[in-house]
Amino acid sequence: MLCRNRKLAKTSATPGKTLLINHFIINREWYLVDLPGYGFAKRSKSEVQRLDRMIRSYILGREQLVNVFVLVDVRLEPQTIDLEFINWLGVSGIPFSIIFTKADKLSAGKVKTNVDAYVKRMLETWEEMPPYFVTSAEKGAGRDEVLDYIEHTNRQLNSHA
Repeated sequence: MLCRNRKLAKTSATPGKTLLINHFIINREWYLVDLPGYGFAKRSKSEVQRLDRMIRSYILGREQLVNVFVLVDVRLEPQTIDLEFINWLGVSGIPFSIIFTKADKLSAGKVKTNVDAYVKRMLETWEEMPPYFVTSAEKGAGRDEVLDYIEHTNRQLNSHA
């Protein structure tokens, strides 16, 4: 969605197909890295543990990491696994943002209700919300906001270099 290229990364109707870390260089300037999901897929306990170790090791060990986008399906109520991962990022001092996906699947009112529920739930333990975006890959909604955020973050980073 960000690159307007449906063939850039394969997607599947079945969650959990990504098993590797995939790097995409964008405009020869910065990398977008696709990590395996940490939730929904039906996998053996050992496979889930292996993927969890790989994801956490990558995030903690990647010195160049600027931001983790946590993709959250806006159709769902706040999921424990998402909240636990977000809290781990916070405790680990990893900068992150939330991208609520699939906004085209609900009415605008229901999207707002679900995002508000997520914000309320997070503010039970967080002092403030991290940046968050509401997106739709189908409609391109939120694309410009996410790209503006990335551009602003990269500009800040480069001005300190």
